[in-house]
Amino acid sequence: STIHYPLSTIHYPLSTNHCSLAYPMKIVHLLAGAGGMYCGGCLHGNTLAAALRESGEDVILAPLYTPIRTDEDDVSIDRVALGGANVYLQQRWAVFRHLPALVDRFLDHATLLDWLAKIAPATRPEKLGPLTVSMLRGEQGHQRKELQKLIRWLRQEIQPEVIHLSNVLLAGLAGPLSRELGAPVVCTLAGEDAFLRRLPPPFDRQAIDELRRRIGDMAALIAMNGYYADLMAERLAVARDKIHVIPPGLNLAGHATQPPQRTDRTHVTIGYLARVCHDKGLHVLVEALIRLAADKDLPPVQLHAAGYLDRADRPYLQEIQSRLIEVGLADRFHYAGELDRAAKIAFLQSLDIFSVPTVHPESKGLFALEAWANGIPTVLPNHGAFPEMVEDTGGGLLCRPDDPGALAAALKRMILEPQLVAQCRQVLGGRGAQQAVHIRYNAQVMARRTMDVYREVVGHG
Repeated sequence: STIHYPLSTIHYPLSTNHCSLAYPMKIVHLLAGAGGMYCGGCLHGNTLAAALRESGEDVILAPLYTPIRTDEDDVSIDRVALGGANVYLQQRWAVFRHLPALVDRFLDHATLLDWLAKIAPATRPEKLGPLTVSMLRGEQGHQRKELQKLIRWLRQEIQPEVIHLSNVLLAGLAGPLSRELGAPVVCTLAGEDAFLRRLPPPFDRQAIDELRRRIGDMAALIAMNGYYADLMAERLAVARDKIHVIPPGLNLAGHATQPPQRTDRTHVTIGYLARVCHDKGLHVLVEALIRLAADKDLPPVQLHAAGYLDRADRPYLQEIQSRLIEVGLADRFHYAGELDRAAKIAFLQSLDIFSVPTVHPESKGLFALEAWANGIPTVLPNHGAFPEMVEDTGGGLLCRPDDPGALAAALKRMILEPQLVAQCRQVLGGRGAQQAVHIRYNAQVMARRTMDVYREVVGHG
């Protein structure tokens, strides 16, 4: 018998073992590594794969391009498919598309890729137009050899029933994988619009055209919120009802079960935990800090920041530090660098208010969930996923985006009106943000809802 998938004209055979409703499903997650930095996609994919394993499913998490980096136990295999060195070299020079397997294996070694990720500059969309379009072309792209290697490995060693891609920029893999392996492909939508927006012409338009041609190769799409589902339905020219919305879930081990109780009230600590770069808006928060420091109605305010800092973004942080020295507030700002999981949770629990005032709309907002998981109220820009998340959790205030004055005003309200903090933290009826995260935004709920999608596309629905 055959199943027809909603986004595709492809039919896949229904194997006989699908008749059982209670067997571990063989699932392969293909997760694009981020070149040595923490990224929301890696954190989300690793958490999902771990939760699916804990629920009894047979899950393999395979990194693409580079090893992944996560602050939880890394459940990925010690093998990198579509190794970043081979992918890049085959794009630049045709000779690398025909080298023997021995050379390919050397270039694909996880240790080498991890080392290259540490010493190479971060990948920037402005420099990746030709490579992005080539990858989206799949079998017609310059990385055809790498795609064939991936198919052979999956066919000979894994034989998956479902393949899950970590983002839609991998859409060029979907058609060949589904046709050759007889397995439906599911894809998470996760921040691709920001990448596509920064591609230079004509590659920005070419990438969108390729995506629209290949979106039908995927059996299901998953977005983390309604905002991003709406946006990508329009960008990809796909019907909105074809996109499942499954909110992200956290591994809650170690996060507070009660709001932190702090006795030191001589100052207010505002926290920022995200990549240190222009898009995440740390400079906006610093300008808000300058306004708050000049306000005589407020106690002293400090800003503590933490998160990944790429070498290319070091001048950005230096400009922020110079600005604070200029206005005499250098002692009000502290950058804690990258944090491991334990240090991250301790950092969050040390805060009074949390804010990441992203300049562009945010598609995931995992950092807000982490703040709420520890009982910390937030002030966030009124765009992207944040309005939806705040409405659902009651976790804080929204303000006009990219506006330090509006951000300072919202932070002042949070400081001077303790009832706002109490409302954000209250748990009656499940409306408090902390309880909302522990009940609705946890990894087990995310895994359960994702399994519903898998079962649907392989015929269990």
